[in-house]
Amino acid sequence: MTTRKILGHRHGDNAQRVSGGRTRLRMLLALPAAAAAAAALAACGSSGTPSGASSGASSSASGGHIAAAASSLKAAKIGGVTVLTSARGFTLYSFAPDTSTMSRCNGTCAQNWPPVQGPTTAPGVTGTFGTIERSDGSVQATFDGHPLYTFAGDTAPGQNHGNGLNAAGGLWHEITTSGSVTAGGSTPGSGGGGYGY
Repeated sequence: MTTRKILGHRHGDNAQRVSGGRTRLRMLLALPAAAAAAAALAACGSSGTPSGASSGASSSASGGHIAAAASSLKAAKIGGVTVLTSARGFTLYSFAPDTSTMSRCNGTCAQNWPPVQGPTTAPGVTGTFGTIERSDGSVQATFDGHPLYTFAGDTAPGQNHGNGLNAAGGLWHEITTSGSVTAGGSTPGSGGGGYGY
């Protein structure tokens, strides 16, 4: 009688151990599956954010003229004339061979006369700001029909060394806030002293 009880007890222990072992085995097998599911969910959730962010970045890179906020220009007195300048105070220029829809300053010319990226605005300045598409696909700012440039020869704000230069196949003039160009040599610092670009 005692033997049967012990055997029965041992049999119950074995069944409990087997049952407990199966439960542990199920849990161990379920853990990787749960971890994989959690990782997949996390990947889906996090990949949505960066891909949205990167698509926004690529759309602004490829179509910056559509998504980009307008940069700000300003008016400043340089050599007694109120001209349009970059936000940092560098004089802006027009190139006589350009048209209101096309820049004729490319390659080396554009390195020496960097195009102002558009779109732009200038608080308090009356005139029409616009943009054109350059031959390389970038967007250039215009003011009253003049594509806008800075000049590599102007090394500090308030200079206008490019005004009146005949370089890269045409005349360069600073842009006044009225949208007109000044006559070459009419302001101090014009002429550029041998900038032969």
